[in-house]
Amino acid sequence: MITLRPAKFSDVESIHKLLNEYAKQGLMLPRSRNSIYENLRDYVIAVENNRILGCGALHFVWDKLAEIRSMAVDPNLKKTGIGRMIVEQLEKEGIERGVTMFFTLTYQPGFFSKCDYIQTAKERLPQKVWKECVHCSQYPYCNEIAFIKTTVDYRPSDITGFNNNSFKQELVFKE
Repeated sequence: MITLRPAKFSDVESIHKLLNEYAKQGLMLPRSRNSIYENLRDYVIAVENNRILGCGALHFVWDKLAEIRSMAVDPNLKKTGIGRMIVEQLEKEGIERGVTMFFTLTYQPGFFSKCDYIQTAKERLPQKVWKECVHCSQYPYCNEIAFIKTTVDYRPSDITGFNNNSFKQELVFKE
């Protein structure tokens, strides 16, 4: 049986290996061990029989705004629903803490579309989103694709700095 749980220090090597296996293929940005350790509280992992099947992280960026990142599933278990389970768990945790908008920057747009995220222009995201980007090897020529998802409680004024002038809400969480 697959269970989801918070990541532990003993999981860091497996998380690092899984994330960077995809990074070597150009399918996601690499993560250093240091970054994983510093953000260990952000990670949720899927496990079965003490084997890590996948991981994802929820990173709080600003008031009511959080990023879903570091999403990876064992390559042999793609399209089994594990990734969606992890995203749903991260969203649940975010909503419990008051998040009304989630975003992700990804090279895997199909996966996030299937999780009901909608594509948006990166420039429409608040400046706070970019604080870590200056340390990225892709900066300033990022080619990740931005996606967002809002909750039923989302109001355009929730996220200060978000370019709401032309944003037409098309999708909300289903209850």
